[in-house]
Amino acid sequence: MARTVKCGLIQAKNAAPTDAPIDEIKRLNIEKHVTMIADAAKQGVQILCMQEVFTTPYFCAEQQTRWYEAVEKIPNGPTTELMQDLARQHNMVIIVPIYEEEMTGIYYNTAAVIDADGKYLGKYRKNHIPQTSGFWEKYFFRPGNLGYPVFQTRYAKIGVYICYDRHFPEGARALGLGGAEIVYNPSATVAGLSQYLWKLEQPAHAVANGYFVGAINRVGTEAPWNIGKFYGTSYFVDPRGNFLATGSEDKDELVVAELDLDLIEEVRRTWQFFRDRRPDTYGALTEQLP
Repeated sequence: MARTVKCGLIQAKNAAPTDAPIDEIKRLNIEKHVTMIADAAKQGVQILCMQEVFTTPYFCAEQQTRWYEAVEKIPNGPTTELMQDLARQHNMVIIVPIYEEEMTGIYYNTAAVIDADGKYLGKYRKNHIPQTSGFWEKYFFRPGNLGYPVFQTRYAKIGVYICYDRHFPEGARALGLGGAEIVYNPSATVAGLSQYLWKLEQPAHAVANGYFVGAINRVGTEAPWNIGKFYGTSYFVDPRGNFLATGSEDKDELVVAELDLDLIEEVRRTWQFFRDRRPDTYGALTEQLP
């Protein structure tokens, strides 16, 4: 019997003025996504992922302490608990990317993973943190400290990579070796320097590791920072690098695709990349450059 899973990605504009109170910003963004989650449920989506820090705009374009007010606990925060209720209601696995507080002053860019019965399975913390003009992430996030976990959900084994992580093949390989069948990358990336990489790197990860990738990006321009236009184009790609579904560049959208998980075995029996690895020769990869 074929293992086919219907999966979804939500790309959306920030729903609130960026100078509004943080609680109001979060409320409006969450309400917007709850509506889109209900639409996904009507379409039969079984696994759904939202964009990076989905409850807020991409606030890392400025270095202001007010955004620390957006943090929440995982799993015992209100957004994770709401998503657990929705997952249970819709029999849907939900990946929930939010700004996490471990303790006062210790914050992470994190995605919670919730199973289709509402059970919290764990979380991934973004490992690679950029620090450059318009992307002042080290001001807000500590580098992740949980490695590259893979989560056995009701429908598939899934892993999470977040935004800038996608430029690093090492973690993508670790997720494959951990058994991931689908890797989700919730992102906030703007047109310009890295746009040409958007449809190169992640299909390459899918091919090199023999799994599916779901890549999510925001849409719109967020004032007052105007660091660039978030160009959407969220997509699913299969283990051969074929695009299965792609979103628009500028619209709030639910991107849906059916993933045939049996293709993973077929591809890996053709391309024996895991068999032919030579980890005994890769020691230099774990060393920092002088």
